[in-house]
Amino acid sequence: MPAVFVLIWSTGFIVAKFGLPYAPPLTFLAIRYALSIACFMVWIGVARARWPQGRQQWQHLAVTGVLMHAGYLGGVWVAVKEGMGSGLTSLIVGLQPVLTALWLSWAGSRGTSSPPHAQVTPRQWAGLGLGLGGLLLVVARKFGSGSEVTALTLGCAVFALFSITVGTLYQKHFVQPTDVRSANAIQLAAALLVTVPFALLESEAITWNGEFIGSMAWSVLALTLGGSSLLYLLIQRGAATSVTSLLYLVPPCTAAMAWLLFDESITLATVIGTALTALGVSLVVRPAKPKPA
Repeated sequence: MPAVFVLIWSTGFIVAKFGLPYAPPLTFLAIRYALSIACFMVWIGVARARWPQGRQQWQHLAVTGVLMHAGYLGGVWVAVKEGMGSGLTSLIVGLQPVLTALWLSWAGSRGTSSPPHAQVTPRQWAGLGLGLGGLLLVVARKFGSGSEVTALTLGCAVFALFSITVGTLYQKHFVQPTDVRSANAIQLAAALLVTVPFALLESEAITWNGEFIGSMAWSVLALTLGGSSLLYLLIQRGAATSVTSLLYLVPPCTAAMAWLLFDESITLATVIGTALTALGVSLVVRPAKPKPA
């Protein structure tokens, strides 16, 4: 499941490169959310999936939907649309594991970390450091002269980083185990309600062509129905630090896909960075050895 998630999630920037030239970002996302909800409703009806019990769980899922869909995707797609390179955007968002670990460490030191085993171990800190170092090596060559960094693009990327970090921690803490299909439908509905008012402010028209339709189809079927569902399951079943550390692997995978699809070169730094990232993730997600009795 983690390997499939990383591969699917890594296609997000590739889809943006294909689709965003033909549609404004928030309008694209609003259509994506609406189509995804329709697909999930059909899936729920056929499978007779159960809906969450209690108003409180619906509210918690709505909050995670606003953060992890509307906030994260909205920030990333607006940043890319406004000119920030995929490498720099992925670097900023890729800091999520460090931000998550810092929060868990701080919460643990105050005795507020729940559950107790969520605290970050020294081995995991080492893995997070290796992962961050590898991530920097992979994306360093993609830094431009600075023209891609503006107050808008940097603000959107940082907003996306905080949105998915807070959303992951919130879901792990508040959302009880429930059917992934109904949970996603609720999350996407909340994201759609938040996104539509902003999408209506965009003036750019949609160009209906093969690239736009293909990007939309992949966004709905693979990224939302597949990737978002896998992320929900991973958060539900694993520790927050272990889950978010998988996102360290996204920029290297994206670089490999860009090399295959767009003939972008892969340097020695990319290869070394990918190896360091993989080693770092393995240190974070490896189960701890049981203490002797």
